[in-house]
Amino acid sequence: MVHQYKNNGYNIVMDVESGSIHVVDDIVYDIVKALSEYSKSYPVREVIDEETIRPLPYEDIRQYLSDNLTGFSDDDIEEAYGEVAWLIEDECLFTDDLYEGYIGDFSKRETVVKALCLHIAHDCNLACRYCFAGEGEYHGERSLMSEEVGKRALDFLVEASKGRRNLEVDFFGGEPLMNFEVVKKITEYGRSLEKKHDKKFRFTLTTNGMLLSDEVLEFANREMGNLVLSIDGRRKIHDKMRPRRGGQGSYDEILPKFLKAAESRDQTNYYVRGTYTRNNLDFSEDVKHLAELGFEQISVEPVVAPPDKDYAIRPEDVSKLCEQYDILAKYMQNRKKEGKPFNFFHFMIDLTGGPCVAKRLSGCGSGTEYLAVAPNGDLYPCHQFVGLDDFLMGNVATGVTNTAMADKFKLCNVYSKKECKECFAKFYCSGGCAANAYNFTGDINGVYDIGCQLQRKRVECAVMLKAADSE
Repeated sequence: MVHQYKNNGYNIVMDVESGSIHVVDDIVYDIVKALSEYSKSYPVREVIDEETIRPLPYEDIRQYLSDNLTGFSDDDIEEAYGEVAWLIEDECLFTDDLYEGYIGDFSKRETVVKALCLHIAHDCNLACRYCFAGEGEYHGERSLMSEEVGKRALDFLVEASKGRRNLEVDFFGGEPLMNFEVVKKITEYGRSLEKKHDKKFRFTLTTNGMLLSDEVLEFANREMGNLVLSIDGRRKIHDKMRPRRGGQGSYDEILPKFLKAAESRDQTNYYVRGTYTRNNLDFSEDVKHLAELGFEQISVEPVVAPPDKDYAIRPEDVSKLCEQYDILAKYMQNRKKEGKPFNFFHFMIDLTGGPCVAKRLSGCGSGTEYLAVAPNGDLYPCHQFVGLDDFLMGNVATGVTNTAMADKFKLCNVYSKKECKECFAKFYCSGGCAANAYNFTGDINGVYDIGCQLQRKRVECAVMLKAADSE
């Protein structure tokens, strides 16, 4: 599959199956476009034998190209086709999909859990309007995880991780700092397990900042591999969606704490993480606001909400949001030229290394490698499924008992969805979020169309920025 597009003055050609990306001139761009149309009816490569595949000789396709390209001489077309033919022969263009057959064996792999999301607190001191957890309650009563359950969760992770050494644990909520003493005790217990079991825990803390004291920050800087700091951007936008329970805003309370936290961590190993809604379809202004405040690690992503919510993103909003990603990409390019770069999570892309093919095919590993733990120890495929009885997988005391659910998530991949198989971004989004698919279609193998459209645009912008960096 070949995908090509123009962005910010760059002609970009992506060969999806090989992962090759080419920045080309106008004539090569148009030749590739013509060949893509031609390939819908005829092959653009010749199979000589099992080991020899070569591009179609120019003479066999000369008339087709001449008929379908305007503004170029025959000599220019022939020369440019030679460049394209070299890419085809080098298996960097119009390559075959080698992975669909692999996914069958991959789905039979042994389940090895490597990460847990610990719901330390099903309670919160804010009343965020878009909270999928119902202000921290997760379809149930307010509750806090006990020290005993937290420790058993780490024991379960050590056991279920088998031979894997590096393990991830995210302290999540609600607001986890409402149960800070248990966070500390669980972290201490984790450290006590490392040498004994030859494991290494990387802890993450996600917080709204209201209880982020100097004591907490000192602890986090010592023990947390990453901090996720929730802020939506401009004061007006943030306070509208993330008020306190009494209705007052929270922006002025948290901003100084977050700035201090970012600087105390040398502007690394943290994210300020926001959500944009229909209230701020100009969300690039919120990213700019955070960057100009001095934050260098920024993530702002679209709300996922039922269509009846007034803040939910609608299909008619997508084109404007795509424009916002273009605006943001150009802004980031200019900031880099000025010596003031920052990272935007959804534009971070590794074209030379990146995830292994298993990750590219199946995504985050929810329900298999990654599980969420409710305050009572119940296990769910991820934090967005917590409290949904149909997705209960077991308990930290007994392990995963609903193995059928784990098997179902193993089979959730880019080839289990027709839309993904035909999408150029499939190896970058890895099939998207299973929870979003379920919430909008009732099936973890469904597709959340708005999310897909925005993801495709983010990939295009991210690749464009890589092209700009290579100049």
